[in-house]
Amino acid sequence: MDFELKWLAWEITRRCNLHCVHCRSSSELEVKEHPDFSTEEGKRIIDDISSFAKPVVVLSGGEPLLRDDWHELASYGTGKGLRMCLATNGTLVTRELCGRIKDAGIRMVSLSLDGSTAEIHDNFRNQPGAFQGTINAARLFRESGISFLINSSFTKRNQADVANVYRLAKDLGATAWYMFMIVPTGRGEDIMEELISPEDYEELLKWHYEMEKKEKDLLVRPTCAPHYYRVRMQLAKKEGERIEHRSLKFSTGGSKGCLAGQLICLIDVDGNVLPCSYFPLAAGNIREKSLKEIWDNSSLFRELRDFSSYKGRCGVCEYIRVCGGCRARAYAVSGDYLGEEPFCSYQPRRFKKEEGKDE
Repeated sequence: MDFELKWLAWEITRRCNLHCVHCRSSSELEVKEHPDFSTEEGKRIIDDISSFAKPVVVLSGGEPLLRDDWHELASYGTGKGLRMCLATNGTLVTRELCGRIKDAGIRMVSLSLDGSTAEIHDNFRNQPGAFQGTINAARLFRESGISFLINSSFTKRNQADVANVYRLAKDLGATAWYMFMIVPTGRGEDIMEELISPEDYEELLKWHYEMEKKEKDLLVRPTCAPHYYRVRMQLAKKEGERIEHRSLKFSTGGSKGCLAGQLICLIDVDGNVLPCSYFPLAAGNIREKSLKEIWDNSSLFRELRDFSSYKGRCGVCEYIRVCGGCRARAYAVSGDYLGEEPFCSYQPRRFKKEEGKDE
């Protein structure tokens, strides 16, 4: 596998105007412990990134639109040849801001939609009016000719609404819809008991497979659900069907499960380089080393790229190279990022033999 950096989330602020139940960074409107970096440092970071790779760069947060210089950073990245994108909760989007998004060369915007009604979404986001903000942002993006995708996060409190959210995302004119299975990190640690059970998880992935076969207009993909790629291979083989890879050009390709530290990473507001947005351990800090040095030589990244070091069921699974198990979820639940994916119910053939459970 070629470990080329293809996608990078950049937390340009930890401030946010919402208080979502699952927030990976525990964002608040005022965050004194993790202050924003300067515009000058932001440009140095962009120089660092573009000096060795040309990944998709997603301006993230918190809520990135709370920074006064988001437009300057986006424009600078575009000028360096980076494919700049933006992740927003949508509540601050205006028609004037849409013009600035286009002017900055933003190639794709992601919106969050966690329920098909205001009651469900606003409960998840802990903010009355958040649902209307997302709907309004989608309308403005559509009218302004701005491509956008929709991310939807699910726990037990809204899992019954999955199909309705998918249909609403399509009706809103999104380019893609990503069904995100919560990783219990940041504020998400407080809702561990709300995580969807492994059994329901498997059924949702099967539902997604059947939906994806029929969906011809909207690009769809489960996110942080690496065992979907095992489920998809199993069902396609059983049904004698050929798997078609339909990929959004501003993603990593959609052909493999967990990509943390392999094709993707996150730079947080403090300069720490993490394997993904939900993995709390840093591989290094760009204030001390170049991103290239961290990407190429970090011991953490090297471990994540060595599938032979994985443990438990993941370590003996025949689908290890197409799934990999969520490393962030393994760490959150067991404290071992090389441990088995805790929300996968599959029993590998080799595991059954070793346990005396061969079919």
